[in-house]
Amino acid sequence: MTRPSPDPARPAALAPLSYPDFRLLWSATLVSNFGGLVQAVGAAWLMTQLTDSATLIALVQASNTLPIMLLAIGSGALADIFDRKALLMGSLLFMAAVSLALAVVAWSGGLTPWLLLGFTFLLGAGQAIYNPPWQASMGDLVARKDLPAAVSLNSVGFNLMRSVGPAAGGLIVATLGASAAFAVNALSYLPLLGAMARWKPRLAPRVTTPEPFLAAVGAGLRYVALSPNLMRVLLRGGVFGFAAIAVLALLPLVAKSHPEGGSLLFGGLLGCYGVGAIMGALLNPRIRARLDNEHVVRMAFAGFAVAALVLGQTDSVWLHAAAMLPAGAAWVLALSLFNVTVQLSTPRWVVARALALYQMATFGGMAAGAWIWGMVAGAQGLDTALTAAGLVLLAGALIGLWLRAPEFGTVDLDPVNRFREPALMLDLRGRSGPIMVMVDYRIDQADVPEFLRLMQRRRNIRRRDGARNWALLRDLEHPDQWSESYHIATWDEYVRHNLRRTKSDAEVAVALRALHQGDSDPLVHRMIERHSVGPQDDVPLMGKIEIP
Repeated sequence: MTRPSPDPARPAALAPLSYPDFRLLWSATLVSNFGGLVQAVGAAWLMTQLTDSATLIALVQASNTLPIMLLAIGSGALADIFDRKALLMGSLLFMAAVSLALAVVAWSGGLTPWLLLGFTFLLGAGQAIYNPPWQASMGDLVARKDLPAAVSLNSVGFNLMRSVGPAAGGLIVATLGASAAFAVNALSYLPLLGAMARWKPRLAPRVTTPEPFLAAVGAGLRYVALSPNLMRVLLRGGVFGFAAIAVLALLPLVAKSHPEGGSLLFGGLLGCYGVGAIMGALLNPRIRARLDNEHVVRMAFAGFAVAALVLGQTDSVWLHAAAMLPAGAAWVLALSLFNVTVQLSTPRWVVARALALYQMATFGGMAAGAWIWGMVAGAQGLDTALTAAGLVLLAGALIGLWLRAPEFGTVDLDPVNRFREPALMLDLRGRSGPIMVMVDYRIDQADVPEFLRLMQRRRNIRRRDGARNWALLRDLEHPDQWSESYHIATWDEYVRHNLRRTKSDAEVAVALRALHQGDSDPLVHRMIERHSVGPQDDVPLMGKIEIP
């Protein structure tokens, strides 16, 4: 299935809508987002009726975000090794069933504070399974150059609904009760399920067996841990989520603190937040065109800090409504920038796992923040909690003096696709191993400093893509002879290791080849470690295939 080219006359911010699959799924997602926001208002406001505990009220937000921290990496691994569409459909069906069950229990009057938290946790679990494959699918729905616009449009779509969904949710709760809000959410999944059923994603042909689940999780953790740019995004995202969530988690108490407070005021404040988010999403391309990523991140931290301080230090409904505008804009600016940075700093083979780890850091910060700020509000007062959160946000902006947000799009992460599995003289199976690889180089003494610099980069690439026990050896009798060695667990893992090589990685290989003395390429030895060999293992194939 070929992607149509976007209309060149269409503004870049709207270019993803030229792709029919993206347009269909984006439209259906609007309806689902509307239902989710109505449900969130219903759950948050119902908890204020079930208990006066600030901690339990704030935990409604935490119960939505905690599952993402716990389950996202598993979902990311599944999304990178199995059919993403099946994961998306399954998680949508699960969330629809949970929402329907919540509506029934609420209508019967059987909800308790802890039961409500349990249902919202299950909905958060469904969202944790859904998010990584959905975010990773952006690269399947639009061309790479339109990926930032696609992520921004997702934010616009969500916040279009945030501008009307909370107000509608407040009206539904006020007139029909929380059970009706939960029923609306259950029905809102139907259009998205229909759109998913119609979508026929392009699947790249598989050349290896699926990566084992635990190995896939480990590969994702290893890749991100060895990628400094991604680690910076995870840290900044975690700090932002931890501090910014105070505003959303404590907003029901802010609304309730006003004499005229009620579910309609709560929904109205969230509506102002949504309007601000739409403004932020629409201004996002212009802001990013004029400022580098770090200054955008600092602006987002500062904007949310202002909102938290206004909520904590003033009592005016109008000032509170006005404060939610920069908060919404800052939320979109920060999270969309972090999301795009992760996607454009990660090759396709591991992008869902990288996004999952980013979401774990950000939503884990939100879960911890909702719990901690709720306890602070209960012990020291609402104003103290919001003011403290604002100060943490200002400190988060200053972190950029030491850990700048990386720029994206500076390296080519498309696969090289040059690797061809060599003809083997032993009858290996995919699980055979461990495999030891040695690459021989002949390097002139004058080129040794540059060779060592390139080898340091090669070491990081090898380890990031799955190599173990990497070493660089020099021959004592022939100092111009160097050997790079490393281990891979199995032959299948060796094939995957080579298929993961990107065009940016290939630049290092080309530079090393230029330093190598000789007309031929560096000699590669591929060996299997053996201390004993069973009668059915390592059967020689001499005479069965021709030696190239």
